[in-house]
Amino acid sequence: MQKGRFRAFARRAYLRFSHQSLFVKYFSVFLVIVTICFAALGVTLGLFLMNYWSDQTAVLLQENAKTVSQSTAQVLSSWLRDEPQGSVIFICNDLSTVSEAIGADVFMCDPDGKIILCKDILSSDLVVRNDGVCDIHSAYTVPQEVLREAAKGGYFARGTLDGLYESTHLAAAEPVVVHGAVAGYIFAVEPLNLSFQGYFFNMLRLFAFASLLALCIGFAVIYLFTANLVRPLKEMSKATKAYAAGDFSPRVTVRGRDELAELMEAFNRMADSLALQESTRRSFVANVSHELKTPMTTIGGFIDGILDGTIEPARQNHYLRIVSDETKRLSRLVTSMLNMSKIEAGELQLQPKRFDVCRDIFDSMLSFEQLIARKNIEVLGLDALEPTYIVADRDLLHQVIYNLIDNAVKFTENGSIFVAVRQAPGEGTTVSIRNTGTAGISSEELSRVFERFYKVDKSRSYDTKGAGLGLYICKTIVEMHGGTITAKSDGSAYVEFSFTLPERPLP
Repeated sequence: MQKGRFRAFARRAYLRFSHQSLFVKYFSVFLVIVTICFAALGVTLGLFLMNYWSDQTAVLLQENAKTVSQSTAQVLSSWLRDEPQGSVIFICNDLSTVSEAIGADVFMCDPDGKIILCKDILSSDLVVRNDGVCDIHSAYTVPQEVLREAAKGGYFARGTLDGLYESTHLAAAEPVVVHGAVAGYIFAVEPLNLSFQGYFFNMLRLFAFASLLALCIGFAVIYLFTANLVRPLKEMSKATKAYAAGDFSPRVTVRGRDELAELMEAFNRMADSLALQESTRRSFVANVSHELKTPMTTIGGFIDGILDGTIEPARQNHYLRIVSDETKRLSRLVTSMLNMSKIEAGELQLQPKRFDVCRDIFDSMLSFEQLIARKNIEVLGLDALEPTYIVADRDLLHQVIYNLIDNAVKFTENGSIFVAVRQAPGEGTTVSIRNTGTAGISSEELSRVFERFYKVDKSRSYDTKGAGLGLYICKTIVEMHGGTITAKSDGSAYVEFSFTLPERPLP
């Protein structure tokens, strides 16, 4: 029953703690750890002090017991032997002085263990009271076992002296040897608990004061440290809420060079990426909406004109060809979108086979024959092409070649398109398509032309329709084949795209 209650209490405490703020958790854990450490330190210090005090007390008791034993032996064997009363007074005075000096009970017992002399039978005016009988010590008799050990000299024990005392005492004893015989024993006895208690509490007060001061300083430091540690997390939390609301402008301030600073830098980079993606997404939605709306409007308008007779029968074939071109344009856009989705989902798989890449270039160029003639574009390099066989996915590579030729035709006005294919052992096969009669691409934009949804600003004209996916898909397909694709431009006269595929055997 009690165990179940304890588990329920522990669970409630844990749930309550888990719902606290990170600052409270850090501070509470530190408080508990520091308190446990200081408690363990206090217990360790107490044990150390007890052992140290016990050792020092043992040395003190032994030294004084030995000193009193020697002085007593001298008294008993000197000129005072003819004056027993004076000898008793001298010895008792010595016992009293030592007892008060070391805070212990020092007494003398005879060889049978009966206590015969102590500090309590001597009054302040050095007069023996009660005929030398002590009300306290007369009832005690030291056990013979203890006396046998004490006779050896250097005796020290921690205990009750074989039942002489009810509580634990520290006791040292030395024999009083007179003319080679043991005349008695000097005992120096001190209660363990009472003697150590004062010493311990004095040290405990010092330790408590020092601990309290250290805890106050530690709490202040950990408070500031935890607050500084949590502050960037709060900033990131606030920024995250802003991102969730669509505002990607907030950034966290990076402080220091530790792991938390690296996290903040990564967070800011993530925010930049999210902001760019959001901007790209909005641009893409606008572009796709425009690219879908324009051909659909054209298709719808021309078809309605044919159906309602607005367009004369003699001109219907002309407008139907325009509708066909716009339909193909819509199909290419949808295909690009589907390919991009397959690429991102990892569903686009290569099906390599051996084919003539130059034949594919010829076929792709023929599909633009009418547009090339209408724009007065000169095509160069086709006559120099020779059959060049590679191992690749023919359908996917056709998309690459078609998109690059499509870009060249769209951006060329009264210029030329140059096509070249180079194959070298160990270097792979390189296909280059260069077009002139264009404004070129700046170096800043050249580094971004392969990004998803990116469109060069100069491309936003009537003849350059697209959603910014063609080159991104080209780059992805070429890299899937283990190749590379590059773009070059002088920024004013020409643009050249080249891709290189490594040699690979048939699967």
